[in-house]
Amino acid sequence: MTVLFTGRYQRLLLDLLRLPSVNPLEAEPAGPPSRLPDLLDRYAAAAADVGLRTVRLAAAPPACLDRPGVPSTVRTAARDPRFLADQPSLLLRLGPERPSADTVMFNVHLDTVAGHVPPAFDGSRFTGRGAVDAKGPAVALLAGLRAAASHPAVGRDVTVLLQAVAGEEGGALGTYGTRPLLEAGHHGRLNVFCEPTRLRALPRATAAMTARITVTGEDAVDDHPDAGHNATVLLGFLAQYLAARLDGEVPGARVCLAGLHTGRTHNRVHGTGTLLVNLSYRTTADGRHLRAAMTRHVTDGLLRFTELFTPTREFARTARDAADITRLGWDKHGLPALDNRDAWAETLLARAGARPADDDDPGFTCDAVWAAGLDDAFTTVLGPGDLAANHAHAPGEFVDLADLEDFAGVVHRLVTLFAEGHRPSPDVRNPV
Repeated sequence: MTVLFTGRYQRLLLDLLRLPSVNPLEAEPAGPPSRLPDLLDRYAAAAADVGLRTVRLAAAPPACLDRPGVPSTVRTAARDPRFLADQPSLLLRLGPERPSADTVMFNVHLDTVAGHVPPAFDGSRFTGRGAVDAKGPAVALLAGLRAAASHPAVGRDVTVLLQAVAGEEGGALGTYGTRPLLEAGHHGRLNVFCEPTRLRALPRATAAMTARITVTGEDAVDDHPDAGHNATVLLGFLAQYLAARLDGEVPGARVCLAGLHTGRTHNRVHGTGTLLVNLSYRTTADGRHLRAAMTRHVTDGLLRFTELFTPTREFARTARDAADITRLGWDKHGLPALDNRDAWAETLLARAGARPADDDDPGFTCDAVWAAGLDDAFTTVLGPGDLAANHAHAPGEFVDLADLEDFAGVVHRLVTLFAEGHRPSPDVRNPV
């Protein structure tokens, strides 16, 4: 059997793992600065050896953030012009520019979450931040494309696009990486988003919305706690109330009661605070239902809190003013969800060695949501390893060489089969 993930790609992956590329929205104060531009330069150089040429290496224009669906955290961070400037995305192409019907596109993100994991390779396993999410898949993608490029129809009859993007992590959700590239027409008849799926071809990706519940009351000293508004008690109550009512509100949706913060001192009633709730959903309609439910349950929760705590001594003022000092806002909402079917594409993926996903598998949230609604196109999420089992976003993140080799093989077969079964558009002329 031909080995695709050879020593050159093993060395490339270790090199990329050594270069920190933490999304600024994830960055820790004492963490190493991101070197994403350097990383993309090295990735482009390795891609050139495959035959992929750089079409574009640039940061997204600031205007791309003046759009619905852009998280408020991204808008705030982008007030610093370095935010976008330090996070360019790379577009590579094998073959001439062709209509999307004659194109297969791959997307992979090269930004990571925070949390240093020393890069290592013991001969069978790579360890390091981004090993499975998603530097390992990015390098295996090149290994597979190198093998596919040897087929005469690849580049001659069909074109391969590769998007290596920033802005997937940190809740940015591709709003300044993937989304502008897709909206500029850089996609194909078949689009593959390289994320860890255990080589299952997921034809769907959930979207997510983030609610921010803010309490803006008055502090009080511990000797007179009744004089202030107790944001800790109010938000703690709402957290439990929402957890009980949102769980199962929409089949397939996931509810993450996330950060709750009021204060750190023990001798003060903290009158201000925030509660974050992240909600993922399978369809755009489910997203609308969840947002309406969230609004309704917050209103009902405040009424119930007032009912329960008005008779108390220490919390009567908080209960009386609860509705006036509590606000529900949205850090992000309105993002589309991906859910598509295509018998031709699913057969092609199966022939290439990708396993079908179970119908009840909702997938997970990633940049593929921006491919929802593309005309005459099919989009899948596909890659080596598993987000949970391989400790993505956690200490000890790893990916096995065998899994990278398998993914490279799927990419090789997928592109080759796409080219062999494809009839080029009649108005496309192959350049000399």
